[in-house]
Amino acid sequence: MSGYAEIREECCRANRSLPTTGLVDLTFGNVSVSDPVARVFAIKPSGVDYGILEPSHMVIVNFEGRVVEGSLRPSSDTPTHLRLLKSFAGVRSIVHTHSRYAVSFAQAGREIPCLGTTHADYFHGAVPVTRSLTDAEIQGDYEAETGQVILERFRSIDPLEVPAVLVCNHGPFAWGPTGENAVEMAQALEIVAQMAYQALQISPAAPIIPTTLVDRHFYRKHGPGGYYGQSKAEETQG
Repeated sequence: MSGYAEIREECCRANRSLPTTGLVDLTFGNVSVSDPVARVFAIKPSGVDYGILEPSHMVIVNFEGRVVEGSLRPSSDTPTHLRLLKSFAGVRSIVHTHSRYAVSFAQAGREIPCLGTTHADYFHGAVPVTRSLTDAEIQGDYEAETGQVILERFRSIDPLEVPAVLVCNHGPFAWGPTGENAVEMAQALEIVAQMAYQALQISPAAPIIPTTLVDRHFYRKHGPGGYYGQSKAEETQG
């Protein structure tokens, strides 16, 4: 295999894990994993069943958008992944799915409000929704413009604190520092989307939780003084 063996393998593992999460139907989803130093990323080939994926199937694309290795066509969402991987510092992996509850919010053009602490454990506030693309954007370089409306929406949002977005009329993208972590974020997104959907059915006026509580839950898990879970040293000591 090429010099890109590590990102091919990481990307393949992440893509093959998608069906086990319940996030994808048919082939409705893809994962990319980048090497930011080499300025390339691996991505799932378009339309290939997850069950037969091998690392050699992953397509290597550079940060200029050119395929540099691989005999298969990359995912049709490749230009969207490219825009995000180039722009979001600290993000190495992008996951796109059509998971049903998150898509429901995207199709409604509605953000996922932070209604409880489960949400706040993963997302520091509401998961935002983009604006709709214009006719010119849809008729032009559609997938790249999809990435651009995400970047536009994140001009004042830290992508490391809110590691997901809903593209209006389309569906969710989530991300993280590794393929495994990005898939976990996509799972968390679908879980909180379902919880929010059900809470809003029970009470359409369900209030968002206080900022103090959002901060406490998010930063105890992700902040510099976080104390959720075990430290790496504690894990290695058994």
